[in-house]
Amino acid sequence: MDRSLIKTLMPSLVADHVPRNVKGIKYRVYDDQPQSSTLGFAIDPKPFDGKVVAANDDAIVVKIKPSEFAVLDPHLVTTVPSEGAKVHVVPYARRRFDGLRADTPEEVTETAPDGRPYTITRHILGSAPAKLPIPSPQCQELGELIQQLEELPAPDRFRRIAHMLVDAGARDFTWVDPEPAKIIDTPPAISFTVSTEKFAGRVTILYDRAGDSYAVELRRDGELVDRRDEVYFDSLGEVLERLIDDGRWRQIAVNVIDAKAARQRQAVAA
Repeated sequence: MDRSLIKTLMPSLVADHVPRNVKGIKYRVYDDQPQSSTLGFAIDPKPFDGKVVAANDDAIVVKIKPSEFAVLDPHLVTTVPSEGAKVHVVPYARRRFDGLRADTPEEVTETAPDGRPYTITRHILGSAPAKLPIPSPQCQELGELIQQLEELPAPDRFRRIAHMLVDAGARDFTWVDPEPAKIIDTPPAISFTVSTEKFAGRVTILYDRAGDSYAVELRRDGELVDRRDEVYFDSLGEVLERLIDDGRWRQIAVNVIDAKAARQRQAVAA
C-alpha cells in the first residue's frame, strides 16, 4: 500500500463523513507493515467495528468514530465489503501456542514474606512472548534451541520465530532431550506438525554436534521430502520461512455484520 498516496487521498475520501465542527481527522493504516506505539515498539492492534465509507483498489476506509478512521489494504482483506456496510475487522496479531494473543498479561504466583502465595498480573510494554510447549530440558543444546526459537526474530522483523510457528499451525510437539554423554548418538531435536499452503506435515529441527549447526527435515506421512543441513542459528528463521511460511498470516479478517449490506453485496456480485 502506498501510504503517501493514502495521505493525499484521505481528505477527499472522508469529506462527506466528518461532522462540520471537526477540524481534523485521525486514521491508522493496516497493511503489511507492523503497527508501532508512540514509544517506538511494535504493538498488536485490537479488533474493531466500523462502517465502510470508501472502497476502491487503493484503500478500504472504515469509519470508527466521528473523526477516526481505519485504512485497510484491499489486497490483504479476507472479504471486500461494499460502501455502507458495517464490518468487524480483526487485524493480524501475534499469538501464543495456546491461541491467546501474545500480548496477553501474564499471571505470576509470588510468595509473601509470611509464606503465603499470591498472584500478580504482569505485562511488559512491547513484550509478546510465545513460549514453546516444552518443559525445561536437561540438555543445554536443546535449551539453547528453545531459546533461539522463542527469541530470535523472523525475517519479517516483527514476529519471533515462535510466532511464525504459531502462524503455521504448529502443534503436537515432541522433543529429544538426551543426557550430555549421548548427544551424538541421540541428537537433541524438536518436532511438530504444521499446515500451510507451502507445506503440511512434520517438521524436525535436529542439532548437529559435529558442525555445531542444525538440520531441518520435512516429512509427510513418515517419508522424508526435504532436508536442509548446516543451518546455523542466525539463519534458522530464514530457512523455516522458506519451507513453511505461506504469508497468509498477513491477512486482515473482515466480516460484514450488517445483513442488509451483505445481501446487497451478494446481489451485485451475482
